[in-house]
Amino acid sequence: MAYQIKLSAPIFNGNESIYIQQAVDSGHLATYGSFIDQFEYKLGALTKTHQAVALNSGTSALHLGMALLGVSHGDEVICQSFTFCASANPIIYLGATPIFVDSELDTWNMCPELLEDAILNRIANGRKPKAIVIVHLFGMPAKMNEIIEVASKYQIPILEDAAEAVGSKYANRHCGTFGELGVYSFNGNKIITAGGGGALISKNASLLQKAEYLSMQAREDLPYYQHLEIGYNYRMNNLSAAVGVAQMEQLHQAVKRRREINQNYRQLLNNMPGIKFQDDSDLSESNYWLTTVLIDEKVMGFSNDQLRIKLMKNGIETRFLWKPLHMQPVYRGIQFFGGSIAKSLFHSGICLPSSSDLTFDDQSRIVQLIQDELAKSFK
Repeated sequence: MAYQIKLSAPIFNGNESIYIQQAVDSGHLATYGSFIDQFEYKLGALTKTHQAVALNSGTSALHLGMALLGVSHGDEVICQSFTFCASANPIIYLGATPIFVDSELDTWNMCPELLEDAILNRIANGRKPKAIVIVHLFGMPAKMNEIIEVASKYQIPILEDAAEAVGSKYANRHCGTFGELGVYSFNGNKIITAGGGGALISKNASLLQKAEYLSMQAREDLPYYQHLEIGYNYRMNNLSAAVGVAQMEQLHQAVKRRREINQNYRQLLNNMPGIKFQDDSDLSESNYWLTTVLIDEKVMGFSNDQLRIKLMKNGIETRFLWKPLHMQPVYRGIQFFGGSIAKSLFHSGICLPSSSDLTFDDQSRIVQLIQDELAKSFK
């Protein structure tokens, strides 16, 4: 259906049209052009890392990142269960096996204690994990200090899935800069977009050089096509990069706006029982790409799904939280370490509209519908 209020719509009110026209006029529309260089430079400057590598999707970045960490057939990779399937699917692409770990209640991200339990179990079985995939869910930074401590103890590299966390910070550092490699997504519904696309970032210049090489079919620098390795068609095109450059110019404002929207929801829902927000810690600063809440059905008298349907009927788009990967039919039988936290978050959570152009009146209307549903449940 065509929603009047969307979950997270792209906002184009900067130099997007100008830069796209410049890219068209340059004649460079594919995987070569000045906007690709500019986009990578801006990402590197933002994160204070080496120049990033711009790719055609966040999934491609995750796949390439795992390949760069040496993940291959027969390996095991620890992965957060409470996340989108793209965090884990590349493990399968490479012939490896995911090992899923449950969340903790503070950030909803991977639990450091359960991470160590999983590592010790796999080592005891002669299967030391090749890598750890950490996710900053909905822009909320994971407990990176504790996770890094565990990963360092067992000398396992971290691939940081910051697809949803462009602009988020932990301990005053940008998410994506804590692992050996970090991944961003610029899909159409993200806080900033390139229409599609992703990126790999790292402080390891040699890894990024290898990433760029592999992302362009591993073509050798010769006057004819020669390939010594299997590569991928993963490079971002210049048109997408042109949009991305314009969006990067507005990232600070986008983060500020999403945080304002989150704060507005907190104020509007302040006196309503049975609603819990995903909260920043003293160390973290989420971009609040999406404002997410948990619905206590016993207190509220209605479920997250009943609320979703109510809002949908009124032209308002919402979404469930991610269904944990260990609950997905495609991953049936995959080993899981944890209890029921990710499962309970999925069964009670909902993502509220969070577009940067969402007005206070829009938010008030959404909250009024929630209040109407609450009043109805107690009649």
